[in-house]
Amino acid sequence: MNRQHTHNKRRMSSKALVSAVVLSTLFVSACSSNNGQSNPGGAAEGGNGERVTLKIEVFDRGNTPTGMTIQDNYMTRYVQESFGDPNNIDVEFVPVPRSEEIEKLNVLMSSGSNVPDIVFTYDPNTFNRYASQGGLTDVGPLLDEHAPNLKAFLGDDVLEYGKFEGTQFSIPAKRSNTGKYSSFIRQDWLDALGMPVPTTTDELYETLKAFKEQDPGQTGGQVIPFGMTIASAQYETMLWSFIEPLSDEERFTLTQQLGSNDYPTLLPGFKEGLAFMNKLYNEGLISKDFGLDEDKKKFYEDISSGKTGFFSEDDVNLYYENGTYDILKANEANANVLPIDVFTNSEGKYVKPKYAPNGMYIMIPKSSQRSVEAMKYLEWMASDDHLFHIQNGVEGENFTLEDGIPVALENPSQEAIDRMFISGDMAIISNGKQLGSEEDNMKARKLQFPTRYQEDVALAQEIANRDTVEMVVTGRPIEAQTKYATTLQDKFNELIVKSTMASPDQFDTVFENMLNDYMTNGGQAILDERTQLYAELNG
Repeated sequence: MNRQHTHNKRRMSSKALVSAVVLSTLFVSACSSNNGQSNPGGAAEGGNGERVTLKIEVFDRGNTPTGMTIQDNYMTRYVQESFGDPNNIDVEFVPVPRSEEIEKLNVLMSSGSNVPDIVFTYDPNTFNRYASQGGLTDVGPLLDEHAPNLKAFLGDDVLEYGKFEGTQFSIPAKRSNTGKYSSFIRQDWLDALGMPVPTTTDELYETLKAFKEQDPGQTGGQVIPFGMTIASAQYETMLWSFIEPLSDEERFTLTQQLGSNDYPTLLPGFKEGLAFMNKLYNEGLISKDFGLDEDKKKFYEDISSGKTGFFSEDDVNLYYENGTYDILKANEANANVLPIDVFTNSEGKYVKPKYAPNGMYIMIPKSSQRSVEAMKYLEWMASDDHLFHIQNGVEGENFTLEDGIPVALENPSQEAIDRMFISGDMAIISNGKQLGSEEDNMKARKLQFPTRYQEDVALAQEIANRDTVEMVVTGRPIEAQTKYATTLQDKFNELIVKSTMASPDQFDTVFENMLNDYMTNGGQAILDERTQLYAELNG
């Protein structure tokens, strides 16, 4: 992609559950083509002058501005005028609720001819299931023939994540930043107590006790020293810091991938991490009802109302305009939240997970008659300044350029704000803004936030990318993970909550009982399959 060379040339155009019947017919429909005829290349009907329709999935987050729809807005019109009209294609966007994306995608895939020509998911197990049952188009030849810019943009390392048993069944989106988490502390509370910023787990523990005993935020006994939920962003930095150094074999065989995360359930040190979490809970240092806070609503309320002294979270979530930090500052003008790295492992490192370099899995169903047009659409997005425009909007209205980096305007018009409501969900080939290098990507990300927070955003991003643990790439799908992932995610959460809330004298018993429940419901099958695969690869 040559966005950085073409600024002056740019011109802008004006859980519901799926029934057993649906699941049983999912791939019978998805694998069949219209009239029973094979169409592996999806040859364009437009070649003889006939206008064709290309259907593309798009997430619906329920945030559509007045006067627009998910199917008709600035970005969809930009796609139609810049890509559709020049190629004799009507582009139709098919909304899928973000909160029910897998369930709705299953229904769409089962519909055969009604399924969009471009679909996607963040869940690797869903992608593997579709690929294994023959529901997807092999996009390798289409990439080679129609998408040189897309291939160059993604690169071989990212494309590798879209393969199933060696065949390119998806186009993985490219992440602009693989850092996940930072931790945060109330600097003004530390100042009130005359305490330094903690830099190790032991120092943090002493700080949390001081927060509880001395209540520097004057919460009237409602202080929450350590904000916690059952969402991974709140506990992963802590638990992974207890994981012992691993051999390659241990990393491969003992890791359990559920959804898009690697889970440390069987890794040495995991039990010790949970024992520490149990200690914090029983001493009243973490949120009492954290196991009920699945949507993090209470978590954010407790931070913004000034009750929480320390927490871990996705690195930049705190800093959005009119978000949690802004509400906190409105309630307490002197509140000061500092990004910190604090959970140290046995080697003194601040170990924490990172994202894989790929984001969502973009797929073309096998039943699609428009696979060529679908690939040309993805190639169009990776060419010229189209991705840049979708991600940033109109220069002078949404952003200004500083050294080639787009800087969001502090006070854009309502029209400019509305223009961008669907931006992230339209730019499907990229998770995050792409400026050509990780350094520029992170700088651009920082500059999208209010000026008052930009230095904190930069620090939080730096922390999120420090001492990170890469996801384990097995090279072949683990069938047991695909089969049991959903059940085991629930079992894992149950293991976390019940072990944490157990009385100290019952911790060992509760942990072992919950771990046994996890293993008998699929954990052992995953362990066995990964162990066998490692032996095959290293025999």
